[in-house]
Amino acid sequence: MSDRVTIKSIAKDLGISHMTVSRALSDHPNVLKETRDAVKQRARELGYVKNAAASAMRGEQTQIVGLLLPNIVNEFYARFANTMALACEAQSLQLVIHLTGDNIVNEEQALERLHQIQAQRVVMVPTPGKSENSVLHLRSTSVIQLIRQRDMGRPTSAILVDDSAAIRSAVTHLAAQGHSRIAYIGADSKLSSGRSRLAAFQDGLMLANLEETPELVCTGAPSNEMGQSYARRIIGDRHATAMVCGGFEISNGALSALMDTGRQSAENMSFIGYGDPSFYAWVGGGVSTIRVPVESLAHKAVELLTARGETPSEPVHSFDAVLITRNTTQVLSER
Repeated sequence: MSDRVTIKSIAKDLGISHMTVSRALSDHPNVLKETRDAVKQRARELGYVKNAAASAMRGEQTQIVGLLLPNIVNEFYARFANTMALACEAQSLQLVIHLTGDNIVNEEQALERLHQIQAQRVVMVPTPGKSENSVLHLRSTSVIQLIRQRDMGRPTSAILVDDSAAIRSAVTHLAAQGHSRIAYIGADSKLSSGRSRLAAFQDGLMLANLEETPELVCTGAPSNEMGQSYARRIIGDRHATAMVCGGFEISNGALSALMDTGRQSAENMSFIGYGDPSFYAWVGGGVSTIRVPVESLAHKAVELLTARGETPSEPVHSFDAVLITRNTTQVLSER
């Protein structure tokens, strides 16, 4: 195996000092352009790769960016990761993605690995719970929290979705269509997003002068399976005539349950989902949903990652979700 190419080996090969090579590779203005070009050309020929850890030890900022997501099965997270990866590439940032499964131990391990490779910037969807280890690994890291917020032991930036108005509008829209028993399926109170979305649903009921029915409010750890399970129960009980979802995977799970139950069970059930995958526009004549500006969130994340001197007075960056109304009523049973 050949020896690793270093700044010193390039310097020896060209017959110049290693300091000159280092400055040339960093585009230092005190190095002649001809010398810089010669050094870069020889570095490419020899396959030189910059040592990120050594750069960090010298006080230089590495170009490694971490992204922690619960999963990439959820279309929101997949689209966010894809958009962010392309934006990072355009900014010469190296994106490293870790999946936590919303498990605090997985989060700790992911942050430890990012710490080991000297990642100095992290965008993360925080898992439920608290972790001193996570706080420790993030001590010298620029942190941007995504969608949810958790105490990180110090102030951090956050990119959030303001979906309260859209959820309230979803409830009042259904009420205007004559629905008085509206079910809700969303994340539980362990997640900040779960708390705010449930509160928005309850506000919508108040605006529509409707009573909250406890058995029609279903919350838990968000997943496709959870959405399916609660939707089947709601349909089977026949107590609700409409349903609002408060999460991407929850929405897809509930929608699949509604489509599987058949015409007789679901013909009077109206549905408003969360997120707007492409098939929502055509399935059953069109599914009404709460749309989140995924690409805008991803581009904002990269903008903050590359910003110099973030403004402390604006740590939270909020993007509005909107209600998209399509053929909401009786679209899911037409198979």
